[in-house]
Amino acid sequence: MHNLLTVKETAKYLRIPLPTVYYLVQRGQLPAIQIGGRWRIKKSSLDKDILKEDKSGQPTVLVVDDDESLQNLFKLFLRKIGFSRVVVGTVKEALAALEKQKFDLVFLDLKLPDGPADDVYDAIKEDQPGCPIIIITGYPDSAMLDRILGKGPITVLKKPLKVEQLKETVRILGHKEAAQKITRSLD
Repeated sequence: MHNLLTVKETAKYLRIPLPTVYYLVQRGQLPAIQIGGRWRIKKSSLDKDILKEDKSGQPTVLVVDDDESLQNLFKLFLRKIGFSRVVVGTVKEALAALEKQKFDLVFLDLKLPDGPADDVYDAIKEDQPGCPIIIITGYPDSAMLDRILGKGPITVLKKPLKVEQLKETVRILGHKEAAQKITRSLD
């Protein structure tokens, strides 16, 4: 890909709608120059500014749970405290997400529709050994939990989850800006 992208190419590259690209360009939030009345966006600056911003700024959280109401709770909660989030419902989606990016924190349900959570747990530990994993389960005395506990210390949250538990967990895991945001936004 060449260094100057059209607006259409930029939309495709960033996977955002075309009008959003125009909007960001007009507000000066995308590195663009005008050539002959048409916008061109510098790919190298995009890579530097836009795609890396996510990594440095906000912690990224992977939530693996097939319960839709719980997914929504996580989405709302994590957005409120400014976390970047990827919420998936299956082992397959979780493994695909892990291949694409690094996470600062993972919430993992034990019972997933397409396989055991062990696979996701092992993939995280192998790929990102420093990443804290929080197990969420309605079955705290299951054999699978025993297997995972046998692999090392983890945090376990019992379902049904409450926002209080999430706040406390994130606070304990030491995301300082997030902890401050949590305190401000939810007290």
